[in-house]
Amino acid sequence: MASWVLSECGLKPLPRVYPQARNGLTSKTAIFANARTLRVCKSKNLGSSLRASNGIRGTNWALNVSAPLRVPSVDGGDKGRVSVNGVEDGSDFDPGAPPPFNLADIRAAIPKHLWVKDPWRSMSYVVRDVAVVLGLAAVAAYFNNWVVWPLYWFAQGTMFWALFVLGHDCGHGSFSNNPKLNSVVGHLLHSSILVPYHGWRISHRTHHQNHGHVENDESWHPLSEKVYKTLDKATQILRFTLPFPMLAYPFYLVSLLSCFLVIYIIGSHFDPKSDLFVPNERKDIITSTACWTAMAALLVGLSFVMGPVQMLKLYGIPYWLFVMWLDLVTYLHHHGHEDKLPWYRGKEWSYLRGGLTTLDRDYGLINNIHHDIGTHVIHHLFPQIPHYNLVEATEAAKPVLGKYYREPKKSGPLPLHLLGVLIRSMKRDHYVSDTGDVVYYQTDKKLAGSVTSE
Repeated sequence: MASWVLSECGLKPLPRVYPQARNGLTSKTAIFANARTLRVCKSKNLGSSLRASNGIRGTNWALNVSAPLRVPSVDGGDKGRVSVNGVEDGSDFDPGAPPPFNLADIRAAIPKHLWVKDPWRSMSYVVRDVAVVLGLAAVAAYFNNWVVWPLYWFAQGTMFWALFVLGHDCGHGSFSNNPKLNSVVGHLLHSSILVPYHGWRISHRTHHQNHGHVENDESWHPLSEKVYKTLDKATQILRFTLPFPMLAYPFYLVSLLSCFLVIYIIGSHFDPKSDLFVPNERKDIITSTACWTAMAALLVGLSFVMGPVQMLKLYGIPYWLFVMWLDLVTYLHHHGHEDKLPWYRGKEWSYLRGGLTTLDRDYGLINNIHHDIGTHVIHHLFPQIPHYNLVEATEAAKPVLGKYYREPKKSGPLPLHLLGVLIRSMKRDHYVSDTGDVVYYQTDKKLAGSVTSE
C-alpha cells in the first residue's frame, strides 16, 4: 500500500506520516483525501472486531453496517473551554464538549414503533422508483429532442441517486430483517447504477463506526496540516475547486490515480484480495463484482444496439449527475455549517460525539424523492431505523439532543441554497491541526484567494 501525489502528471511519493495502522481498521478515504502511507492490518481481527462490536458473528453481513450495540456512554463534560486549536468559544455552548446525555437516552426517546422494518413498505419504494426510472427513459427516448434531454438528465440523475439510497438501506439492514432480501434488492439496485454492493457496504461500515474521527473516518475526513502543506499548489487548488471534488466517487471505488489528485492506493472495491476486506468477505466481493460486470456488459451491448450517443444521453449523463448528488450529499452532511464543528482524535472521540457533528439538510421537494436521507444525524447514530421513520425519530430525539442538534435551513422547492454552502465550505475548510484531540477546520488564506479567483 502506498500514497502518492501526482503533480502535473508526475508521480512522487509523500512522506510517511502515520507509521502504524489504527485500531485494526484500514481507513480509506475518497479521492482528494489524505495522502499518507499506512500499514494495513491483514489479520482477521479487522472483520471480527467490527462484527463483535455489532453483536454479529459468521457471515451475517446484512447488519454489519449498523451502529454498535454497545457504545461507551459519555456523560458530563468539560464545558469551560475558552479556545480549542485557536477557535474561541464565544457562548456558553461548546460543540466540542462531551454532551450531558448518552446514546441510551436518545434511544429511549425514540418510540419503539419507529424501529420496526416493514419489507412491504420498503419494496413499495423500490417499485415506485424503478417505475419512474423506466418511465423517464421511455419519455426521453420517445421525444428525443434537446428541449427534453436536459430536464431528463436532471430528473434521471436524481432518480439514480434515489435508487442508491434504497440500496444503502439494504446495506444497513434497515430495509428489512431478512438478510437474503436485503442482499438481492441491494445487488439489483446498486449494480444498476454501477456500484459494487458488498464492496461499498463494507467500506461504508468503517465510516459509520468512525464518524467524526480525524484519521479513522472513511468519508471526506480532514487533511492534517502537515500533509496539506506537503502538497503542491496545483494539487491544493484541484482538491478544493468545483466541480472536481463532486466527481470523486467512481475513482474512489476503483482507486485509480489521476493527475493532480491525492488518494490512497489500498485496494479496489472490486478486488476480493483488496486490503479493504478480510478473507471471509471475499466471496461477497466476488458476487458484487460479478453483478457489476454483468451490468457493465449490458450497457456495452445496448450501446451497440442503440448507438453510443443514445446510451450516453439515456444513461451516461444521468450517471454522472447521480455521482454529483452522491458526493454533494455526503460532503454536506459533514461540512459547511455556519459554526465551526469539531473533529476528534484519541480518547476525546466516541461514537456519540462523532455522530453529533453530522448535519441534517433540507432538500425541498427532493426530500421525499431521495427518501429523507437529509435527516442524517439520527441515521448516523441509529442506521437500523428505516428511512421512512427518520423524520419522526428526529423530532422525538430533539428534546434530548438540545443544542447538539443543528436545525437545517429550510429549502425552496429545489435546494439551490446548498450550492452556496458547498462553495463557502470549499473556500474555508482546508485542514486541521496536527496536534490536539479536539480540532476544527482551518483555512489556507492563500488558497481561499486562489479558489475565489477561479
